[in-house]
Amino acid sequence: MNDDAASRAWEAMRGLVLDNERRGEVCDALGMSFFRVKALRRIAAAPAKLGDLATDLMTDRPYITLVVDDLAKRGLVERTPHPTDRRSKIVSVTLTGASAAARAERILGTPPAALRDLDEAELTALDGIMARLVKTS
Repeated sequence: MNDDAASRAWEAMRGLVLDNERRGEVCDALGMSFFRVKALRRIAAAPAKLGDLATDLMTDRPYITLVVDDLAKRGLVERTPHPTDRRSKIVSVTLTGASAAARAERILGTPPAALRDLDEAELTALDGIMARLVKTS
């Protein structure tokens, strides 16, 4: 096993994913931070209680409250009473929020040019490698 090569490959993958030009593009397109975009996408996937959102997004409850407040002011999400727990609210996406989340998904789902420029054999090999990596993680 070549730890140096594995470290270089991991660093390249992290850079490609975490420093991807799409992050800035989606923030500019939606006019909000990437964390807010991430929260909106999560809420669009399934309504949730604030505590569950905080856990899912690996943040604390006070911060997720601020984020949800901001998304609500923008008309992207709404809070409704929890059907069985009077102390809780459910956060769900509005039609405007669903549209914004779908736009974010389209932007984030567009592969970088360098990836699209790979030839068929390279893409096939990379796809197979990624499938193996995901399966073993």
